[in-house]
Amino acid sequence: MKITVLGCGALGKLWLSALVRRGHQVQGWLRVPQSECTVHLITPQGLTDQRRLPANDHAQLAQSDLLLVTLKAWQIANALPPLLPRLAPHCTILLLHNGMGALDDLTPLPTQPLLQGSTTHAARREGHTVWHVAGGITHIGPLNEAGQACSGLADTLHRALPDVAWHDNIQPALWNKLAINCVINPLSVLYGCHNGALAQRQEHIHALIAEIAEVMEAEGYRTSAQTLYSYVMQVINQTADNLSSMLQDVQAQRHTEIDYITGYLIRRGRSHGLALAENRQLFDLIKRKEQTYERIGLGVSGAWQ
Repeated sequence: MKITVLGCGALGKLWLSALVRRGHQVQGWLRVPQSECTVHLITPQGLTDQRRLPANDHAQLAQSDLLLVTLKAWQIANALPPLLPRLAPHCTILLLHNGMGALDDLTPLPTQPLLQGSTTHAARREGHTVWHVAGGITHIGPLNEAGQACSGLADTLHRALPDVAWHDNIQPALWNKLAINCVINPLSVLYGCHNGALAQRQEHIHALIAEIAEVMEAEGYRTSAQTLYSYVMQVINQTADNLSSMLQDVQAQRHTEIDYITGYLIRRGRSHGLALAENRQLFDLIKRKEQTYERIGLGVSGAWQ
């Protein structure tokens, strides 16, 4: 396949490395246009993949079979629309980011096959090096009618970076990942710790999960606090040595995805008359931290090309 990866952070470079090693013709797409994208990846087994890949090639973009979007949720509304007219009608667009609600900000909506996914793969960037900290599973599924015919993409992606699972209805999987993010991301900021240390914060974890389960049940999803707790603890243990993406953002004084994680949960809870006091406290904490930054942007700095 010809594949363009929009957003070349840790997750984007993880996928670039995995896809090119499976023989796909890939390129990165960077906010500041460059002709090359450097990938230096270290796998969980300690193996190194280092290579230079093409980037921001308009001809390859127009021929792409897949646009894999690995941006932060708040960047999508600025970065994706300018590319849509340049994509072929058959080009599948896969959004792979934390949180929910990014499409609410997107105008116009793509006419191409549109998918959304979530992943528990953990990767972190240190300088120019990306460490694939822990393997995981990626769930993908359709967001529009055209996307319903794209189930075969799951097999293609699975061969590159397992595991990948297809869902005819992706919403339950997205909500399960949202629940995990609502606990791990803001709590790791509150306590300033690696994910594994959160296992010592059982009371706080249970308080957050109780509210999250209420919202999910009000939204019509069958779940329980115990089920969500099991998911959360599994990810905490699997990514024990990792710093959450939100803690990394706060430490670097970058805009976080809190509006699309806990913020989305609060908005959906409000529509059902649920106050969510525990989650609200964490949301307010992160927003206060954002407001103290010397530099804060509501979108990416500079235009996407």
